[in-house]
Amino acid sequence: MIKTIVIDDEVKARETILNMLETYCRDVEVIGTAGSVEEGVKVLGDHSPDLVLLDIKMADGTGFDLLRKLGKIDFLVIFITAFEEFAIRAIKFSAIDYILKPLDPDELMNAVQKAQDVIHKENMSVKLEALYENLDMLNTSTKKIVLKTSNSVHIVNLKDIVRCESEKNYTHFFTVENEKITVSKTLKEYNELLNDYKFYRVHQSHLINLAHIKRYEKQKGGFLIMDDNSSVPVSFRKKEDLMKLFKSL
Repeated sequence: MIKTIVIDDEVKARETILNMLETYCRDVEVIGTAGSVEEGVKVLGDHSPDLVLLDIKMADGTGFDLLRKLGKIDFLVIFITAFEEFAIRAIKFSAIDYILKPLDPDELMNAVQKAQDVIHKENMSVKLEALYENLDMLNTSTKKIVLKTSNSVHIVNLKDIVRCESEKNYTHFFTVENEKITVSKTLKEYNELLNDYKFYRVHQSHLINLAHIKRYEKQKGGFLIMDDNSSVPVSFRKKEDLMKLFKSL
C-alpha cells in the first residue's frame, strides 16, 4: 500500500481527492490530511508517508513554502493546482508530477501509478532543490532543468545545453562539457518547454540553443556548426525563420 497524505485548504477539494483515491486507487492508504501549510507541517512531522498530494495555493502560504519548512524530503510529491503558468513551468523544469484542477480521475490514477513505480527509487530532494531555484530565479542564464536518465538525475543549467537531438521516443542532450544525457521523453515535449528560452527547433530531429551557434553553412542544403563543433541540419521550411532570428539576435 502507498501511504499517502492529502494537503489542500479547500474542504470540498480534499473530499473529492479522498473519494477519487478510494474509488480509483485501491493501492493507496490515506494516513492523514491537512488544510493549511501549518497543519501540513504538523501532519508530515507525525507521519512517514510514501506520497503527498499537495495543493500549491493555500490561505496561509503555498505548497512550496510547506516543503521548505521541512528537513529532508523522503517522500514523493504530486502537486495539485489550478492553472498557474509560472508555477507549472517551474514544476516541469524540475521533472515533478502535477495534476490540474478540477481533478480528472484518469489523470489522478496515472499520476499515482507513476509514483508507485518510482517510490523509494527517486531522490525528491534533488528535484525540489532545482524547483526552488527555478521559482526564485527568473533569469534564463540561471534557470535549471532536471533530466532523468535510467541511472541518474542530472541538474543542468539551460545556458550549458548546446543542442538536443531526438531518437524515436528518446532525446539526447549535449552540453558545453561534451556530456551526452539521454532522457526517455520526446523532443516535442522539450521543444514546448524550452522554446521561450532561446531554443529553436531547426529540424524535426534537432532543437538548438541559439546562444551556441558558431556559424551557418549554406552548402549541402544548409546546416549549423555549433560551439561543440557538431553539425546540425536545417530543414528547408525553417531556413527563412532562422534567418529572421539571426537578425534579431
